[in-house]
Amino acid sequence: MEDKGLMAKIVGWLFETGAIRVSPADQPFWYTSGLIGPYYVNTQFLLGGERAANELLTLIDETRSDPLLCTRKVWASLRQHYANSPIFKQVTDALVNVVQASYDLDTIDFISGGERRDWFFSLLPSELLDKPHVTIFKDQQVTVIDNGEVTACSSLAGAKVLHISDLVTEASSYLRAWIPALTRLEASMFATLTIVDRCQGGANALAQAQVPLKSLVSIDADLFRLAAAQGYVTPEQQALVSNYLHDPYASMRQFLLNNHDFLTNALRSDGRTAERVRRLLTANLYDLPPAMLSL
Repeated sequence: MEDKGLMAKIVGWLFETGAIRVSPADQPFWYTSGLIGPYYVNTQFLLGGERAANELLTLIDETRSDPLLCTRKVWASLRQHYANSPIFKQVTDALVNVVQASYDLDTIDFISGGERRDWFFSLLPSELLDKPHVTIFKDQQVTVIDNGEVTACSSLAGAKVLHISDLVTEASSYLRAWIPALTRLEASMFATLTIVDRCQGGANALAQAQVPLKSLVSIDADLFRLAAAQGYVTPEQQALVSNYLHDPYASMRQFLLNNHDFLTNALRSDGRTAERVRRLLTANLYDLPPAMLSL
């Protein structure tokens, strides 16, 4: 992002809502895979925190079997959050400003978002920009919001679509679901805008699909330098994250070699963490010496 002022604001919003959490320097997080790492990214918390995000996700899960009803309820909920959550309003307005500054609005026929978390950030910008919204479900059902009406969609022949998402990692959802859904409707995704690019290959994958990616922030050293400057992370946390960004595998392997008690203590903790430790040890995910595998 070229606007450093806006980037600093977004970094603040991400940390204030818990959308990015950094572990203590001596206690990296346990990921489901059994790997460890120093941060989590839950962009949906920008809605107004973890509770607000989880309530909206639950609403989606409870109504997704009826796409028209689901779309209406999510849209109404997001409008309420926009009115009542200052950070969510600012994030939404920032997205609108970036769309206006980055794209020719006359070339955008629709704005789309995919189930579930994309919807947090695609629905209201479409309304504020006076563009119809394409709501894509995982089962490839599609609804359209246009002039306040929600309808099922069977064709978007010739339409140019800007997709707005919460997060891009490897872009697998785009390639597996969102782009094919629009293609079946005879539309094309000409570009995509995301809140967070995790810098894990998604931009390249999308470029190969001829869908250029623009992000508000990237998970890189600059983001965490800004976070440190704003007091959201300590120098020790920043150092752990910096090493991880440089080489996730080598940095976490070295952490384990330097902190033998970390594995022992994790095995004694709650069931979910202990299960992840066993996954790491059984598969020897970090090529640890035999003495460390016999806990």
